[in-house]
Amino acid sequence: MSPVLSNPTAGMFDRRPAQQTALFPIHSTDNGPKARTGSDLAPIVTGPGGSISGSPMPDCPPAPPEEHGAQRHAEGRTRDAAARCGAQQSAPLVGIARLAANSPCAQTERTSPERPEYFLLPVRSILNRCDSKRVPFEWTINPYRGCEFACKYCYARYTHEYMELDGGEFEKKIFVKKDAGALLAQDMRKYSYESRSSGGMYPEHIAIGTATDPYQPAEREHRVTRACLEELAKREGLSISLITKSNQIVRDIDLFKKIASRSELSLNITVTTLRPRLARLLEPRAPRPDLRLGAVKQLREAGLAVGVSACPLIPGMTDRDGELEALAAAAKNAGAQWFFSNVLFLMPSSARQFLPFVREKFPKLAKQYEAWYAKNGYAPEEYRKKMSQRVAKIRQEYAFVARPWEERTLRAKRPQLSLGWVPGEALFRAAG
Repeated sequence: MSPVLSNPTAGMFDRRPAQQTALFPIHSTDNGPKARTGSDLAPIVTGPGGSISGSPMPDCPPAPPEEHGAQRHAEGRTRDAAARCGAQQSAPLVGIARLAANSPCAQTERTSPERPEYFLLPVRSILNRCDSKRVPFEWTINPYRGCEFACKYCYARYTHEYMELDGGEFEKKIFVKKDAGALLAQDMRKYSYESRSSGGMYPEHIAIGTATDPYQPAEREHRVTRACLEELAKREGLSISLITKSNQIVRDIDLFKKIASRSELSLNITVTTLRPRLARLLEPRAPRPDLRLGAVKQLREAGLAVGVSACPLIPGMTDRDGELEALAAAAKNAGAQWFFSNVLFLMPSSARQFLPFVREKFPKLAKQYEAWYAKNGYAPEEYRKKMSQRVAKIRQEYAFVARPWEERTLRAKRPQLSLGWVPGEALFRAAG
């Protein structure tokens, strides 16, 4: 059963000590959950959603609960404007919303009726500054806006709201950033090899895939991610990480080797569950878990630094006894060097998609999800603390090392240590 800590009758902001109860008593099995509706289910919040105070920038992750644990504030700034071929605008738009509305359709050879609409987004920059103390990187690269994998819980749905589109369109309208290679070559003039956060000891870090999957199906045709990697491979002394749910990443092993020989590079594959039927429900168009673990193995065999992300840990679905431990064991067996996870966080735009999904597919979890997430993006602190301790134990048991950027942060906090690093030298090499 799910090791959830809370009080089923307590309010979501109640800080009293929680009782250990089985709040998520029924897990789905590989036979699949059964849909059910009825008046006994908690009502799903509809209408305008909200945003957490100090909402993130388009390409930056949301704030942690320590910084923004307050309830959501009402907002109503999104409207499904006109990012559809031939659609007409009824009101003037500005900024990225205007670019999106005027983006021409991108050509595709795909003929499936389930395929999304593709648009060419004429951005001015591909390397985006992320000025936030709550993330361990200074820059992001997101080759696309939107993601066809359609993960039910995806927090990045809010990025479509910046384009005045509903978060539900995140997997239906995919924006391909034009001229990525040329733009990145120009943008790299802003990059510094002496980051302020490290006191000038390390290069600034570039995170690829913070708000979209860089290896979603669009990459097969449009190759925006590869264009970015080709540009990065020309340089040395950089600090780069990439995260994806796709085994398509192995296509670019040749470029990763070039980059890793001249810069710090770490690759991350997300696997939330080993159960294929559950994965198909939660991440409808992402590759199967075994294919992702196969990619981990191939990347390690190529001598690259790679780890597994089990984010998010979804209460009542992927947190049952032994499940996270089995996933960690499979990751270790595939060669993963690090492993990390944190509990589901729901931005307002994500909650509008995920809560109805829970009501339909996991009706016995619906009431508790409403209590936890209808007005707050975070699970109760006590549950998060327990899951954090569980992950820490797993990492110790399987001897996972810290993620490269975590290790770098530790080193930066200990200036008395001799780091022996010079610009142009890779900071972290794959072990073994």
